[in-house]
Amino acid sequence: MEGSNFTKVIYPALSYQINGILFQAKMELGDYLNEKQYCDCIEQKLKNAKVIYEREKILPPSFEGEKNRNRVDFLIEDKIVLEVKTKRFLARSDYYQIKRYLVCLNKKLGIIVNFHQKFVQPKRILNSAAKE
Repeated sequence: MEGSNFTKVIYPALSYQINGILFQAKMELGDYLNEKQYCDCIEQKLKNAKVIYEREKILPPSFEGEKNRNRVDFLIEDKIVLEVKTKRFLARSDYYQIKRYLVCLNKKLGIIVNFHQKFVQPKRILNSAAKE
């Protein structure tokens, strides 16, 4: 597959594994649960797959005196930020949020997923400025 787009994808095997876990969670839980319920299910599936992750990782403060407000839902294998949403539509601010997390953590790839849509459609967000 050398020269194909697959070789240009950042963390292809891990991304594929995460997407599979997201699809399994959606199939298992169905529609219209809350974010914590989906995250609990995802966490259990990550454990079962022996994937290293941190849940609700607190970001470093962006200014002096900031109180641990920003947390990523999952930091997987210290490479990929995973943000789980349960809303009717993702807004531009959701994409800006994950981009901010990527910059703050100096990570190349984020995945955002909204479980309140009919189909699970994970979106990849890239941070080209990351120097991992």
